[in-house]
Amino acid sequence: MTDTTEQRSSTWQNAFTMLQEVEPPFVPDGFHAMTVVIEYPAGDPGAPPHRHSGPAFGYVFEGEMLFELEGEAPRVIKAGEAFWEPGGDVIHYHDGNNRSDIPLKFTVTMLCAPGGQMITLVDEDELAERADRRVQA
Repeated sequence: MTDTTEQRSSTWQNAFTMLQEVEPPFVPDGFHAMTVVIEYPAGDPGAPPHRHSGPAFGYVFEGEMLFELEGEAPRVIKAGEAFWEPGGDVIHYHDGNNRSDIPLKFTVTMLCAPGGQMITLVDEDELAERADRRVQA
């Protein structure tokens, strides 16, 4: 007779580290999600100003990201740190590489509102109209 009892590990109970815990805005029925890995070479400015239709949650694997959201001062997010943004009408000004000597690699999971685009670029006219909402460092 063979023992079919599977050995179970209890390691999982202590195997995680909390990186961030937030209460995102309401997510409507019919949303979809996308998780991507983004890699920018040293000194790359990243995506142009944009917005996401829903919240986005990310984690920096390597390097340092210059992160700037409308209404918040620019800040640097280093490898091992998490970030999030509420999405919706908020402009995401920067997600570029803060360093000129090393690459940046991060992951982000974006939730997209039903019928919305995952990312929408913001034009120069809108940036000018909303300039008063940008916080200077």
